[in-house]
Amino acid sequence: MNYPFWDVGIGYGWLMGGIAILHVFISHFAIGGGLYLVLAEISARRLNDAFRLEFLKRLSRFFVLASVVLGALTGVGIWFVIGLLNPAATEVLIHHFVWGWATEWTFFIVEIAAAIIYFYGWDRMSPRNHIIVGWIYFAAAWLSLAVINGIVTFMLTPGDWLRTGDFWDGIFNPTYWSSLALRTGICIMLAGLYALMVASVLRADKAKASLIRYNAVWAVVGLVIMIPTYSWYFSSIPEGIRQTAAEAMPTVMARISEGWWLGVILAGLVVLFGLIIPRWYYSAVGVAAMLLGLLWFGEYEWMRESIRKPYVIYGYMYGHALEVADRDHLKTDGLLPQLAYRTGDDGADLFRRACRSCHTMTGYKALKPRFDGTDEAFIAAIVRGVGVLRGNMPPFLGTEAESELIAAHLFEQTDHRPLSEIDGLTGVELGRKVYDIRCGSCHEFGGYNDKAASLVGLDVEDYNDLLDMAGELADEMPDFTGSDEERAALIEYLTSLTEGGTR
Repeated sequence: MNYPFWDVGIGYGWLMGGIAILHVFISHFAIGGGLYLVLAEISARRLNDAFRLEFLKRLSRFFVLASVVLGALTGVGIWFVIGLLNPAATEVLIHHFVWGWATEWTFFIVEIAAAIIYFYGWDRMSPRNHIIVGWIYFAAAWLSLAVINGIVTFMLTPGDWLRTGDFWDGIFNPTYWSSLALRTGICIMLAGLYALMVASVLRADKAKASLIRYNAVWAVVGLVIMIPTYSWYFSSIPEGIRQTAAEAMPTVMARISEGWWLGVILAGLVVLFGLIIPRWYYSAVGVAAMLLGLLWFGEYEWMRESIRKPYVIYGYMYGHALEVADRDHLKTDGLLPQLAYRTGDDGADLFRRACRSCHTMTGYKALKPRFDGTDEAFIAAIVRGVGVLRGNMPPFLGTEAESELIAAHLFEQTDHRPLSEIDGLTGVELGRKVYDIRCGSCHEFGGYNDKAASLVGLDVEDYNDLLDMAGELADEMPDFTGSDEERAALIEYLTSLTEGGTR
């Protein structure tokens, strides 16, 4: 699918993440809320608890607004954004899962209708019929999740679909069941946290304490479900994906351990103030717990989206919307002939097609700071070798001439002064900067593709020899094209290093 490129100032990751995380949060919240409302209503009616029934009536107003209004608006927003950011990937999801989407939309319509009837039926329907509508609302919402979960997990772990192209292989992929169990736990947790936050502002008495304990049980049950399913989900991700992410994207993988700690803190907060001393569950505690839940969920979604790099559909389509199957012929025939819409500036068009889905010049994942003070030859070499850089990026699928066009486009927008002048550095500090710019994208001391063992302890002559033959050491490695001042500073920096690449 070829569209004119949508070039906006904000980074695509922030734009998509802001809308998608909000939508997913609302949808999970609405699903858990549906289950909470119907079970809490059943309990309250059995106990003839007028206080709790009145609380549920007020609570249902927000759940309806969240699912019907905010959920629908952000859902449409996601379709609008993905259609502009990555129309090719959107086309794949629509074509291969068209009946899945149709099924999900049917469930969503039932969910919306049931939510509206449920809210307006408190004083107009018999308790039995009202509870039945509540069950319909929850069932439709959860079934909608069950379908969407298959498509979302498919993008990370398509599994046998890559070989068969079968609808069911794509839906019931390797992470489907673990993700569905985890998301069900998240739904229950979020419902409990929101109900706790609303109850926290009520006047303190025995009825409030009882309600706080009831709501805290919901949050705790959700967390208890999430603990084993969180581990199950990550163990379901193929080892190769996890290993690649651990090596190339350590910051992303660190979110896994952070997620455990956030879960522990959240559980401690809910157990202490919700179960043990519910009279102290004030509004500040309720808001703090809700924010922790949102933070945990946001980190999980960000990690899940990031771990599949360099693909948007793992093993099938790269993040810049070029298919893996086209890799060989694109390297031979070039990318320009594939562009249906061209502006006349081939370098700019190639940059938008090959790089702009992840990078801006001065904003999100900015390239200008990485290339200020360098030269066209170095930039072109980096473009050609982008697939081995830190960050797990897609390979460059184009010809050498096209990499030079991109390099020229980027070079025009960089600062052409020497690094020493740009940053006001000399000696070892200048050398550190030179290493970071010209070497650190591939070789990080103590991190990605660390070469400290082979670099530290050499003499000046050895370092000069290495720099002379740099472009011959690997196909993706650029020649050293820095100035004599930068070469001297880089060698001074390297000779100052001790074992492990530290000073």
